[in-house]
Amino acid sequence: MSPVLPSFPSSLRLRFSLPLVGVGGGLMALALPPVSAWPLAWVALVPLWGMILASPGQPWWHPTLHGLIWGLAYYGLSLVWITHLHPLMWLGVPWLGSVAIALGAWIFISLWGASCSALWSLALSLLVRHWPQRVGLRWLAGIALWCGLEALRNQSPLDWSPLSLTQSPGNLWLLHLARLSGPALVTAVVVGGNGLLAELAHGQGRGGPARRFQLGIRVGAGLAVGLLVLVMAGGWLPQPQSLEDPTQVLHLGLIQGNIPTREKLTPTGVRQALQIYGEGYRALASQGVGAVITPEGALPVIWQPQEPATRFFTELVNQTGVPLWLGTFAPATRGKGDYTQSLLELRPDGHIHGRYNKVKLVPLGEYIPLEAVLGRILSRLSPLDSYLVPGASHQTFRSQVGVAAVGICYESAYSELLRRQVKDGAEFMVTSSNNDPYPVGMMAQHHALDVLRAVESDRWALRVTNTGLSGLVDNHGQTRWLGPPHRATLHRASLYRRQSQTPYVCWGDWFTPTLLVITTLWAGGLRPRTKSP
Repeated sequence: MSPVLPSFPSSLRLRFSLPLVGVGGGLMALALPPVSAWPLAWVALVPLWGMILASPGQPWWHPTLHGLIWGLAYYGLSLVWITHLHPLMWLGVPWLGSVAIALGAWIFISLWGASCSALWSLALSLLVRHWPQRVGLRWLAGIALWCGLEALRNQSPLDWSPLSLTQSPGNLWLLHLARLSGPALVTAVVVGGNGLLAELAHGQGRGGPARRFQLGIRVGAGLAVGLLVLVMAGGWLPQPQSLEDPTQVLHLGLIQGNIPTREKLTPTGVRQALQIYGEGYRALASQGVGAVITPEGALPVIWQPQEPATRFFTELVNQTGVPLWLGTFAPATRGKGDYTQSLLELRPDGHIHGRYNKVKLVPLGEYIPLEAVLGRILSRLSPLDSYLVPGASHQTFRSQVGVAAVGICYESAYSELLRRQVKDGAEFMVTSSNNDPYPVGMMAQHHALDVLRAVESDRWALRVTNTGLSGLVDNHGQTRWLGPPHRATLHRASLYRRQSQTPYVCWGDWFTPTLLVITTLWAGGLRPRTKSP
């Protein structure tokens, strides 16, 4: 029996194993920002994997429950910042209702993530049961299943904490593997490392042929070294800034307004936005920037030519001559009465030239899922009287200073969304977010997502937020500047346009489907063996 899980009677085993895998999930959460203890991610999955190997004869619910507990610990702790939705009394929601909404959102999204680890545990346990001697198959299958489930979850409206995020921003060397096939390759290395440790412990505990497991570790280490050598050969590891082409330098101004949502959605808040962003724009324009960028929803009104707020910014840009990228709401190009969450580039001629419409809308905040059931109860959570509609999945933001890959709000979590824009010619990245009312821990995770996006696409990334953390990341994931949280801030950032295309930008996540196909073909050519050796 594996030393990961001692041989106890069934009831005692559950009492021991459930807390153990819960601790593993908690360790994985500590690997994420703001703690960023990224080495913990290399052992945090071992208890769950070891439990599956040590209990091949248990009923199906046994590994499923353990996977659920691991996931609740990981996703629950990493997403606890969602509870900062409370208080919502300023929206007219009673105190008890506000608490219920915040807790309900936290529990739901934690269960959503935990369902993936539960499914993974169930599937891996079936492989262990049918092919107890096929160590290589179940190890490979464990990696493929995890990457596949994360890829599926990333197609949904709710995603945030892939295992690749545990290595950002601390382990930049490993993050550069994402240039080959995106964040899935980073996740695969983390999961595979945990699997090798679990298999080694299981093999030694059984008194079996430990040489196979030791050989597996050598092979896994060899693969990791080979991938890193490939990354080094491509010149993708951090290089001195002097190697950047000086003709591609770009100076952009950002304004972190620090206007709480509960204030900016009022007439007083709109006047405050005009003052803060108007003065900030003038100050940055005088510093010779190529454009000034504001956060998501900086002007929380519908962009209409006859509106006073619209005329204010139009006249301001006309007088100053520097383009303004304004976060606001704009009428949708389709559907009368519908609006988009948008980033608009306003030029001195008074016209909108660049426009990006948010694709991934926030459930409950920007649209109401299950409208017939929840619409009457929760529609008040939207800042508009009408529903927002998502933008097209393929958009190109062509500005006066170059083509940019743009993300709004939590779209940094969706690598494919930004990858497509880089493939279509984007030379740098800009993410525009609100981040209120969330704490600094959430902001640090958001920054780590931007680091991932910058590295995998080989692009400089500028992050502009309302309450923080605004920042600048170079194409190798190094943070060049990070602003303070919860403070109004102006910053003149210098970054570089780039035209290179990494394998990930060219081909997307080719690794996950390839791994799933190899695993399926391998398993399909074997006969199940139910007897343990």
